[in-house]
Amino acid sequence: MKKMIFAVLALSVASVFSWAESSPFKSDSPKEYVVADGDTLWGISEKFLDAPWLWPEIWHANPEIDNPHLIFPGDVVRMVYIDGKPRLTVDRTVRLVPSGDAKLEPTIRVLPIEAAIPAISLDKIASYLSRSRIVMPEDVEGVPYIVAGPDKRLIVAIGDIGYARGDFPDDIYNFSVFRQGETFVDETGEEDELLGVHAVGVGAVSVDKVQGDIARVLVTRSDEELRAGDILLPSAERAVDSIFYPSAADFPIEAEIIAVEGGVSKIGTMDVAIINRGRRDGVQVGNVFEGFVRGETIQDRVSGDTIQLLDESAGLLMVFRTFEKLSFVIVVEAERPMAVGDILRNP
Repeated sequence: MKKMIFAVLALSVASVFSWAESSPFKSDSPKEYVVADGDTLWGISEKFLDAPWLWPEIWHANPEIDNPHLIFPGDVVRMVYIDGKPRLTVDRTVRLVPSGDAKLEPTIRVLPIEAAIPAISLDKIASYLSRSRIVMPEDVEGVPYIVAGPDKRLIVAIGDIGYARGDFPDDIYNFSVFRQGETFVDETGEEDELLGVHAVGVGAVSVDKVQGDIARVLVTRSDEELRAGDILLPSAERAVDSIFYPSAADFPIEAEIIAVEGGVSKIGTMDVAIINRGRRDGVQVGNVFEGFVRGETIQDRVSGDTIQLLDESAGLLMVFRTFEKLSFVIVVEAERPMAVGDILRNP
């Protein structure tokens, strides 16, 4: 009987140690955390988890709460145990307000969906969501374009008047202005494949008057000078799509950094890059990748062979906007700078 008890105890202890080794929770994880203004899902995930992108795997949605996947300032994120396993859940905060008969009754706060905390800091990616796009040639064929500024000069400031030419819909007045950037082509297959064209946002205009195919436009935003030939696309200004959680792709995938934003050659924390995988490859907003700096190719002085050194882990990157064949990613953690040609893999 004693042997059986000791065996059961040994098994229980082994199970505890096994859970401790495999648990995604940090050893010093808090039991609860009150969400504050300025928090991000990534930051909160890091308080509880060694790997923040595992959040969806241990999240327990409270069925009694509308939109339980949304988290607002004031909510309480708790670590709870369900069927013996640790999970994260959220408790909506309740405030007490005087009613008409002077009694105190609990009422749920009413907040707009936009008040939910974002996955990552909004100001770092907002411009790339509204002002930078990946387009295909057919997407911009025949669209209106800038033909001139006032007195034949460049359009450089908000309030300037400019002129554009093209077919202007009667019900669309606001347009973003784009300049063609880099063209991305996959040359690894038997035939080259066009992946997309980087449309770089340079400003925005509002249509003031249309006569025939010529329109007078007013500049409402200018990130740099607007030039003849810049194209106009209907504005798609939108709030950052913050309603997603950091997550790892549930299938093996490898991608390559093919461009970096901002005119820099190296990227670090909170810098933006473009990768050669998109929706057709299963990439989703929120997917987290581990970035690797490619190993250098060197000559072995002993054998004379050319060899490639090991790829080295460089940081973590998160997808925040997807297109059919390409995606925008932001560096959320960086151990060393990355550059075009470096690779991304499942974390």
